Amino acid sequence: MIDRRLFLAAGVAAMVLAGCDQSPSKAEILKKAEGVKTKAELEKVLGKPAELDKVGPIEKWTYKASDGSVTYIIVADQVTLDMTGGSGKK
Repeated sequence: MIDRRLFLAAGVAAMVLAGCDQSPSKAEILKKAEGVKTKAELEKVLGKPAELDKVGPIEKWTYKASDGSVTYIIVADQVTLDMTGGSGKK
């Protein structure tokens, strides 16, 4: 028979891990990338995006945040616009 304490400890650990969201907030992402001008700088600061869409010289890089997402529009290697979306809650 499984020891009740072990079972309880495993349940608590599972709940703690489920509640841990390692994603930064939208504000944290925007602050980290403040002043970034090029695609290379953006990738150096934030890493590779969760989603990347490309049409010709225009790229849309989207990073997932704990409270939604942050999208950067890149035109010909220059970061031109950032925007946030969603609350991350359903």
